[in-house]
Amino acid sequence: MSFELPQLPYSHDALEPHIDKRTMEIHHGKHHAGYTNNLNNAIKDTEMEGSSIEEILSSLDMTNMAVRNNGGGFFNHSLFWNILSPNGGGSPDENLLSAINVSFGSFENFKTAFSKAAATRFGSGWAWLCVHPGGELEVCSTANQDNPLMESIGCGGSPILGLDVWEHAYYLNYQNRRPDYIAGFFNVINWEAVSKSFLEKS
Repeated sequence: MSFELPQLPYSHDALEPHIDKRTMEIHHGKHHAGYTNNLNNAIKDTEMEGSSIEEILSSLDMTNMAVRNNGGGFFNHSLFWNILSPNGGGSPDENLLSAINVSFGSFENFKTAFSKAAATRFGSGWAWLCVHPGGELEVCSTANQDNPLMESIGCGGSPILGLDVWEHAYYLNYQNRRPDYIAGFFNVINWEAVSKSFLEKS
């Protein structure tokens, strides 16, 4: 069974002014579609065909760059669209906020740590908020399309929030102003989705 490009749960212009319509059209319709097609080609007629993307990435031979890059790209972007919302921003629900306070000291400390991870990731990559069994939270970043589901990558655990810091995610609108893009991201986070994922994976 082939992987399919997930549909966006909102229109391409719904996240403006923080993420612009043209970027969303290219990012979803070209980049994510490309990762999806290339992943399907890479796993065709292999033992990975029919497995979930989580199963594939968690047991991946990391020298298999076709699956590593395209499987990571498929998973990362699928998570990314789901944790964005035109009605986003604000703060998490009580359960997740309590866990953030325990792990980081405060919500503001978490924002600072996450923003630093995103801003200091050299070149292309992602910033992550991950949950470990028991509910401990950790922030990290990974290069390219790697993610913490992969063995010995990032902070481990389960990613529940991710920010794409590849230039294709922001350059049309923000050019080289990555910190402004990161700040805008906090205005469109779908904390309801993140909180649901936290409960499922902690």
